[in-house]
Amino acid sequence: MADRPITKLDKSEVLSGLFAVWDDLDKLLDGLDAEQWQAMTPLPGWCVQAVVAHIVGTESFLEGIPAPEPDTDVKALDHVRNDIGAMNECWVRDLAKEPGAEVLARYRAVTDGRRKVLQGMSDEDWNAQGFTPAGPDSYGRFMRIRVFDCWMHEQDIRVALQRPSSDDELGGPASQLSLDEVAATMGFVVGKLAKAPDGSRVHFDLTGPLARGIRVSVDGRAQVVDDFGAQEPTSTIRLDALQFTRLAGGRPMCPARAQDVELGGDTDVAARIVERLNFVI
Repeated sequence: MADRPITKLDKSEVLSGLFAVWDDLDKLLDGLDAEQWQAMTPLPGWCVQAVVAHIVGTESFLEGIPAPEPDTDVKALDHVRNDIGAMNECWVRDLAKEPGAEVLARYRAVTDGRRKVLQGMSDEDWNAQGFTPAGPDSYGRFMRIRVFDCWMHEQDIRVALQRPSSDDELGGPASQLSLDEVAATMGFVVGKLAKAPDGSRVHFDLTGPLARGIRVSVDGRAQVVDDFGAQEPTSTIRLDALQFTRLAGGRPMCPARAQDVELGGDTDVAARIVERLNFVI
């Protein structure tokens, strides 16, 4: 752990994004009828209520509340791939017994509790190294991952309810922080998963309301860089930024936005990267 750099993030900025996505989810869920709570999301086996139960479970875990005992062998379910997935499924199955309004009340209670804990956290604890789903890193990085996870699940619910985010809604702080988190993994995706050869310079040209460029250079190891100096990219990947996050999260593309992926330069390498964009555990 000692030789891994610690990601230090501005606490107020990350918490602003986390609280914003929690508020957006609250508004989205408020007033749903029984049929809407059971609408299926793009996630295998999970309806809207299951996604919210998962968020409740994760925040409860961070509060030190153990997962409920499952009523079946959750590890045998097709969509459960690891221990974290098994813990998630314990909460999903337990809260499936409750009406949607009760699950929303549980969501509100646990996120209210988490807000108080996070607002009172010292900078020392915020920057302290520990477990995160991306490996050992700061607690602040863990909370940016929580922004990304909650924001991705907001988009899952929006797909299920056929209420896609507007361009203005995509311009909020949670969207930007989520894209920051995805961008931070692109060295791993390009180098480790897609095995781009040494000397590769990959430019992700992301379009739409979340437009930005992400550049990855492979020089011994793959890493995200600000620019390629005077050199041109060897491979380019151009697509809508929301679609980029969907692929990175292992989801099907959102039907409400442009879906074309344009590849340039060494298209074999670019295609291999797109095929392996999904880094989410």
